[in-house]
Amino acid sequence: MTTANSKNKLFPVFLKLESLRLLIIGGGTVAEEKLKAVLSNSPDTSIKIIARELSDAIKKQTEGKKNIKTTQKEFTESDLEGIDVVIAAVNNPEASMRIQRLCRKKNILVNVADTPVLCDFYLGSIVQKGQLKLAISTNGKSPTAAKRIKEMLHNALPDELDELIEQLHLIRNQLKGDFQQKVSVMNEITKTMTLSSNS
Repeated sequence: MTTANSKNKLFPVFLKLESLRLLIIGGGTVAEEKLKAVLSNSPDTSIKIIARELSDAIKKQTEGKKNIKTTQKEFTESDLEGIDVVIAAVNNPEASMRIQRLCRKKNILVNVADTPVLCDFYLGSIVQKGQLKLAISTNGKSPTAAKRIKEMLHNALPDELDELIEQLHLIRNQLKGDFQQKVSVMNEITKTMTLSSNS
């Protein structure tokens, strides 16, 4: 049974990450997964990656990308200069806590991989069909459940959804009247809308 205290109290937002500066600390498998998630959603984000060693997969992902700078060295506090968002993917609890404390001191949002208590935000599972993007969060409790729900939603949502969204956008732009009138018309148009998958 869900109580008021057990609800997911995270506030969902969609960041315009391409207008921010991201630092990823770490060069292993977890950092590779985080980088892949960022690039699949916001491929032009300005990214700095700092790690003592970089996996071959990260080297391949970053090869030829002018918006990504990699540096093989130990992380220092000065690496946070000019940074807006940090993803810490280091396999070291003490180093993770130090990074989190430094980010807090500098008012930088930080995600510490696999340590929900140290995170200001989580990277949820994403379902995308054209312009439609849905983020799924289990409040950091089960990334595996989020992944399975992502798969179910992706299969359930029809590919034609993007065309429908584009048509509704065109209709909205042609409407006259104030905001409330436009909302009323759009509600009337979409109230019988149903989704069906071809599968």
